[in-house]
Amino acid sequence: MSQKYNILWADDEIDLLKPHILFLEAKGYQITPVRSGADALDKVHEEAFDLVFLDENMPGMSGLETLAQIKAAKPTLPVVMITKSEEEHIMEDAIGSQISDYLIKPLNPNQILLSAKKILENKRLVTEKTNMSYQQDFRNLAMVYNDRIDHQEWADIYKKLVYWELEIDKTENKSMGEVIVMQKDEANSNFSKFIIDNYESWLNDAKVDSPLMSHQLMKKKVLPLLKENDPLFFVLIDNLRYDQWKIIEPIVNEYFSVEEETTYFSILPTTTAYARNAIFSGQMPSEMAKQSPDLWVNDDDDDGKNNNEDKFLGQQLQRARLPHKFSYHKILNTGQGKDLLDKLHNLKSNALNVIVYNFVDMLSHARTDTAMIRELAPDESAYRSLTKSWFEHSPLLEMLRKMAEMKCRVIITTDHGTIRVKRPFKIVGDKNVNTNLRYKHGKNLGFDSSNDVFVTRKPESFFLPKPNVSTAYVFTTGDYFFAYPNNFNYYVNYYKDTFQHGGISLEEVIIPFIQLSPRV
Repeated sequence: MSQKYNILWADDEIDLLKPHILFLEAKGYQITPVRSGADALDKVHEEAFDLVFLDENMPGMSGLETLAQIKAAKPTLPVVMITKSEEEHIMEDAIGSQISDYLIKPLNPNQILLSAKKILENKRLVTEKTNMSYQQDFRNLAMVYNDRIDHQEWADIYKKLVYWELEIDKTENKSMGEVIVMQKDEANSNFSKFIIDNYESWLNDAKVDSPLMSHQLMKKKVLPLLKENDPLFFVLIDNLRYDQWKIIEPIVNEYFSVEEETTYFSILPTTTAYARNAIFSGQMPSEMAKQSPDLWVNDDDDDGKNNNEDKFLGQQLQRARLPHKFSYHKILNTGQGKDLLDKLHNLKSNALNVIVYNFVDMLSHARTDTAMIRELAPDESAYRSLTKSWFEHSPLLEMLRKMAEMKCRVIITTDHGTIRVKRPFKIVGDKNVNTNLRYKHGKNLGFDSSNDVFVTRKPESFFLPKPNVSTAYVFTTGDYFFAYPNNFNYYVNYYKDTFQHGGISLEEVIIPFIQLSPRV
């Protein structure tokens, strides 16, 4: 133990605790003993302590009274309550006053040491254990993704990388932070090669082992769950990455049990216009453009790209011969969320209720355009934290609570993820080229051939619309983003370290699908 921790111990029989005090001092702790609550308060005001051991049953000012005054003076000072009594109301009073631990006499020296370590050295111990465990797993992960592996193994690797990213995020100094970033970058490089090698065959060869993809999601995972008089809520949080789901999962778990947690693969481009329309139509983009030209909106049109999702969904239900009642709601702001919350009970008569929540998508775009958001979310950890803070105070959480009370089944998913872009890739195009930073399509695109982009000059093989005979689609991989040579430096400085989507990365392609049932 490198740091010397200062502990205040208040007990009217402090002399009898001398062996315990000597034991803690031998372990490197500095102990200040006092005999009453009043003396404890005086010391708290005079000196800085890291922890207080407080006897509950002292003459004069009781332990609980002392505790209340200590918390009033030093709200963040951890206090361990010690008592001879196991009466429930005493425990409840102490816990309600935000104690850090609760010990019952007679005391065991190791019991006291464990309590002190748990409170004072928890971060250091967690950091050491996490770093050691990650170092052991680092080589295993690197060996796996350098082998020839399938889509399910890639999903498992991504989940494991997210697990370690979140664990390292909890450590004291994040000393392994740079290592996990480098490992994710290397994994993304290999994953991009995997997508380039396999994506076209997934869409065109029924014999190959392909992952569940956007256009198959409703048919294979949602529609089989539909039952009359048993409403299913399908909540699509736009742009929700797997790591963001893991951050909000503990909050959701207070109201729901996770029946199934899996992932599926977004189609390319990994954007709302393509991937989300594919979910609700059950079709690939070129099929939508051909069969429903009145509903499909091309990139070069000014109309909103996702204004017809409810109509696409209705058509898919008709094709599946499911004449169930359904509702569709798109939430773009808090006001709309509150309005839907007030009407939620009326939706119980529908077999399917779709709620598209656009907040995370707006957050990622706002981060690009707004200096304040750029400051609030300068990295992945802050981006996750911002998502959690929003979710905790959102009408969506209130909706989920209400759905649990209504005993409704719920699915939470998304249409694609997003990645923080860092490196520019030069491209030249005419005025008709789309504005997305992670993919481009057009008839006169100029760029150097590279392993850092994925090019298809046959959009029909990717089931993508082909406005012109010479139309090509180009997707960035890893953390690259497209930039035009004119005003190159300004463009790069403006968009570097922003969260974008449309290209190929673990974060954009492998996304969560969660099936929930209300807790009884």
